[in-house]
Amino acid sequence: MTPELTVLTLAALLQVVTFVAYAIPANRELGPGYTMSARDREPSKSLSDSTARLGRAFNNMFEALALFAVAVVVLQLSGQNTTYTAILAWIFLAARVAYVPAYALGLRPGRSLIWAVGLGATVLMLLAALF
Repeated sequence: MTPELTVLTLAALLQVVTFVAYAIPANRELGPGYTMSARDREPSKSLSDSTARLGRAFNNMFEALALFAVAVVVLQLSGQNTTYTAILAWIFLAARVAYVPAYALGLRPGRSLIWAVGLGATVLMLLAALF
């Protein structure tokens, strides 16, 4: 497996870890009556700030993972994997690993800077596939 595919797999596993980190406190805070329901209405209780942030970090990972997956697939299918693209993939993963706690802790502007590093690595991978 190429480094880029390895990182894509690890990023997907990070998404699972992020979900668990969000779901456990959300279930405690909202109770199983709500979390096991169809959720047709808003919960009667609010999530704590850190739990709500974990939920947003979880959702943000879907967006980041979609773009990163496109970059990896394009590089794989075109056979343009290089040491440079492998390094960028690892930078993306490191940024995403750092992003979750930074978001959960409400670090500003650190969270946004970490997000920008991950996005930048993905964009550079896409550009590497074009040139």
